[in-house]
Amino acid sequence: MKFMLIMRATEESVEAYRNADFEDIINKMGAYNESLINAGVMVGGDGLADDLSTAFVVDFSTEPPTVTDGPYGEIHELFNGFWILEVSTREEAIEWARRCPMGPGSKLEVRRVTDESDFADFADNEYIQKEKVWREEAESK
Repeated sequence: MKFMLIMRATEESVEAYRNADFEDIINKMGAYNESLINAGVMVGGDGLADDLSTAFVVDFSTEPPTVTDGPYGEIHELFNGFWILEVSTREEAIEWARRCPMGPGSKLEVRRVTDESDFADFADNEYIQKEKVWREEAESK
């Protein structure tokens, strides 16, 4: 099972981050990432840039979709980075999430990543079949 751990910000976490030792944050996150890699559960992950001049939102409530600069919403709606973990159970994902060295006010939203079983009723769909091939090709690179 794959799970995505999504770093969520709050007013409290933003304030704590401003007053934190950035090298200490790097070291703690680096050690956490290393433990995920050494355990063989980390599939991927990245932090997201604080440079909001490169961010934009595509809103599909109009035709054509509207593009606006910057991330959407308030601080509690934003996320700062993510990990993709492949683990055996939801409980294992919870254990790894609890170990994350996040600061005061920070939150991790954890969501299961869909897999083929979620689309079993559509197994003969052309794009479900193509997706299998695309994934195999990506994994072989």
